[in-house]
Amino acid sequence: MPWKNSESRYSTMSIALHWLMLVLLVLVYTTIEFRGIFPKGSGGRTLIKEMHFMFGLTVFVLVWLRLFARSLGVAPKILPAPPQWQALLATLMHVALYVFMIGMPIFGWLIVSAEGHSVWFYGIELPPLIGENKDLAKQIEGWHVLGGTLGYWLIGLHAAAGLYHHYFMRDNTVLRMLPKR
Repeated sequence: MPWKNSESRYSTMSIALHWLMLVLLVLVYTTIEFRGIFPKGSGGRTLIKEMHFMFGLTVFVLVWLRLFARSLGVAPKILPAPPQWQALLATLMHVALYVFMIGMPIFGWLIVSAEGHSVWFYGIELPPLIGENKDLAKQIEGWHVLGGTLGYWLIGLHAAAGLYHHYFMRDNTVLRMLPKR
């Protein structure tokens, strides 16, 4: 599986991680949105919240692999080249998405730690990041919820920009990240 980008497309590793991260983010949002179908304190609600934590922490682990893969070379050029302002917005969007994919799992881990609960990751109990503090947990949860709402917008704008480039600008922005056929 090639780790380096070519002049025309991202590496197989970068492409696989991009689409895997999308699936994981859909699962993160789906689990937290559907937790309400179970009554508070029920086993089903606990399970779905634990799945939310696990998927979120998986995003956290994989984002570092994505950053490593990205560091191995330059991004393939967009042809025809976009205006400078679009390139700047794209860079800012990518920075925001990476901050989101790193920050949100940390906030989640902080919340669970401050609530005094164990954090499990595929059968491994992770150490708490902070001591139990229910008031702090509620404050961090407010930031986490706000970040989740912003994440919907970031992901949506990222997808809309890709579609705009593909169907209106008719450049290779999306083609660089699609799996080979």
